[in-house]
Amino acid sequence: MTPGALDAVLSGRRSGWPWGIVRGLLRVAEFPYAMAVARRNRRFDRDTTMVNRVPVPVVSVGNLTTGGTGKTPMVRWICEVLQQSGGRPAIVSRGYGGRDGMNDEAMELADALPGVPQVRNPRRYEGAMQAIGESAANCIVLDDGFQHRFLVRDLDIVLLDALCPFGHDHLLPRGFLRESVAGLARAHVVALSRADQVEASQREQIRSRVRSLSPGSLWCELAHRPTGWRSLDGGRHPLSQFASKRVAAFCGIGNPQAFAKSLQQCGCNVVGVREFPDHHAFSARDLESLQQWAKQRSQVDALVCTMKDFVKLRALDSPSGIMVAALEVQVAVLVGEAELRSQITQLLTP
Repeated sequence: MTPGALDAVLSGRRSGWPWGIVRGLLRVAEFPYAMAVARRNRRFDRDTTMVNRVPVPVVSVGNLTTGGTGKTPMVRWICEVLQQSGGRPAIVSRGYGGRDGMNDEAMELADALPGVPQVRNPRRYEGAMQAIGESAANCIVLDDGFQHRFLVRDLDIVLLDALCPFGHDHLLPRGFLRESVAGLARAHVVALSRADQVEASQREQIRSRVRSLSPGSLWCELAHRPTGWRSLDGGRHPLSQFASKRVAAFCGIGNPQAFAKSLQQCGCNVVGVREFPDHHAFSARDLESLQQWAKQRSQVDALVCTMKDFVKLRALDSPSGIMVAALEVQVAVLVGEAELRSQITQLLTP
């Protein structure tokens, strides 16, 4: 099931008694998962010997929900802030999936941050020590690390997606929460990603709830600002390239709704959106199918996707036909930037 279809089921937008039964069964399955997560967190709360510290500062970027919160652009932003302050960051991630040991997030970060080493190891402490020893890193950025509590972090940043901040208030598999929202109490920073895609009243409602759950955390609001286009032929194009043009969009990400909104903000005339499962491994056959799908919509100027999809497509032979281009985005901190930069750069102070 694609992320969009799953969201329609879990949110209740897909109505009718069959889907009600599905939600009921998922609710039953939620109970053992919730009990296991709560038991695990209690163990970490009580036994500090389970947690290891490395000799350099650690910044963790994570979330409460599964996928789609915009961690990768935020990791890039943090690394750039650290580099501007004289830091030598290394990125440590779990490293599941992907080609040659690199998943799509790692490939995207390698493209954006060619000088920043990456270590992929499910044992994050070992990965961090490897980065320190082999790359002389003096700071670690832990990608998707909020639930990985074996490693001490000096700054714990949690992202909430403004379009679905609390995972429909259910844990997996009934909702998108990895753990209870009470876990936000551990966060030093709570950042609302895609804050510009919701109304001010919605942002304030989310902020009010976060304040009750994590009163001591710094509140930030983020936007993913489009900066330009990359095409499979190696070209770079200005943001205006497809303004008012007919584009057919496709993506294999956790939040396809957010991508569609970004395209609308760019002024694209989106004539269709084709969703793939999150982390989809695109094949040459997929590209051919997408070309045929776009041609059926008549006068399509481009097939467009995210950078997360694009980095996997580059390894394929692109069929002739409609241009394939990816939207490049960068994080802009709308609220709390000065305080966040200060908290990050202070970690480098001896």
